[in-house]
Amino acid sequence: MLKYLCPNLFVRKVEDIDLRKLKEKNFDTLLLDLDNTLVGWRSTKFSPAVLEWLKLAHFLGFKMCILSNCIIKNRVKKLSETLGLPSIFKAVKPRKKSFLRALKNLSSFKEKTIVVGDQIFTDIFGGNRLGVYTILVLPLDKREFFTTIIQRTAEKIVLFSLKRKGMLKVSGGLKEKFKGIL
Repeated sequence: MLKYLCPNLFVRKVEDIDLRKLKEKNFDTLLLDLDNTLVGWRSTKFSPAVLEWLKLAHFLGFKMCILSNCIIKNRVKKLSETLGLPSIFKAVKPRKKSFLRALKNLSSFKEKTIVVGDQIFTDIFGGNRLGVYTILVLPLDKREFFTTIIQRTAEKIVLFSLKRKGMLKVSGGLKEKFKGIL
């Protein structure tokens, strides 16, 4: 069970994801979480760094879709339209249905797809169940939906267990942050 909760890579933020390296490994699709991954919780603005990263992804030819558990359709739609990306709101991650729908809409294949998100029990678990490459990022904002706050404690336990078993691949920027914790 622990293997389904382990991301292939753990980085501080989306901008730390080396898109060129992933493209060299023949990945061509990004399924992106919205809240606390691309924007802060309930935020309506993307940081310049995230916009630059998305611009590079587009330039490199990545197909992208926002996959959000947010139930506010207008918010997800407005933010995705700002980026010119398709989106799926109320995705009910970790269920496979929305992931598969996104892949079908993008004419993509699991073997060439990456799921990027800030939650182990939704983004990473869902992506791993589907058999795609998964990347965990730290949440952008400390403010979150109340059930997510509860899940964060369980996530810390999972991260500690994954690190202790040598299963967790942590990027350089996170090694210092988690020194003594993981």
